[in-house]
Amino acid sequence: MLELHPPSPDPTLPWDRLVLSVVIPCYNEVATAEHLLRRVRAVPLRMEVIVVDDGSTDGTRDLLRRLETEGLIDLLILHERNAGKGAALRTGFARATGDVVVVQDADLEYDPAEFPVLLEPILKGEADAVYGSRFLGGPHRVLLFWHSVGNRFLTLLSNMFTDLNLTDMETCYKVVRRELLQSLSLSADRFGIEPELTARLAQTGARIYELPVSYHGRSYAEGKKIGWKDGVSAIWSIFKYNLLTPRARAWAPPERPAWITREASRGAPARSQGHTASPERG
Repeated sequence: MLELHPPSPDPTLPWDRLVLSVVIPCYNEVATAEHLLRRVRAVPLRMEVIVVDDGSTDGTRDLLRRLETEGLIDLLILHERNAGKGAALRTGFARATGDVVVVQDADLEYDPAEFPVLLEPILKGEADAVYGSRFLGGPHRVLLFWHSVGNRFLTLLSNMFTDLNLTDMETCYKVVRRELLQSLSLSADRFGIEPELTARLAQTGARIYELPVSYHGRSYAEGKKIGWKDGVSAIWSIFKYNLLTPRARAWAPPERPAWITREASRGAPARSQGHTASPERG
């Protein structure tokens, strides 16, 4: 995977107070899940790691159980059958307890070392949500021209309805304050979760920032799962969640977020304590 060395975090920000919930939807990722989780745990932040296995059948589930016993996973949730990325994310979002939530795919396309950079606008009180864009100049693997065209078209269509000027609506890296995220009524089961989440955030009036991230895309031979049918579904989702369903309520951040009032931790950044694995339906 391409290594990116992001700018050093602002040392004046309260990094030792904020807790980041990392929600990882996982489906048949036995080849990459362990490496990804070790990269997540190498990030010097206080975090809870929530993995939702969405009915894997390739040995991923047994691997995740082992990694949970090693302390790499705080909360492992097992869907009995594959329900889709959106369903897995909704399960993880509902169980998150950190101050801020970030989505992390279980493959190696995105680099968790960039978490601190994405968190800075929120910690500075400038943003309620941050998108990591693959199209703002970050290092990326050269791959799949028509896939990038499709992403840009979906982003343009979404922007026309939300009146945002995003460059990458479909990005995995969406970092959102937990109270805001859990106030949203989300329903998409598959990849429609991306336009739905964007529509809902826009409807709340949330302050959204966008920053460049590195991207090491996979080919279909390497396990990429999204296809043209998901693109068609995304178009429908953009219309549905912007025009055909009740809008999300306006949201305003509290004057003093929890990480400002919370007592600073001592020593190295701490993890949340481990939780018991819980088999659930999507």
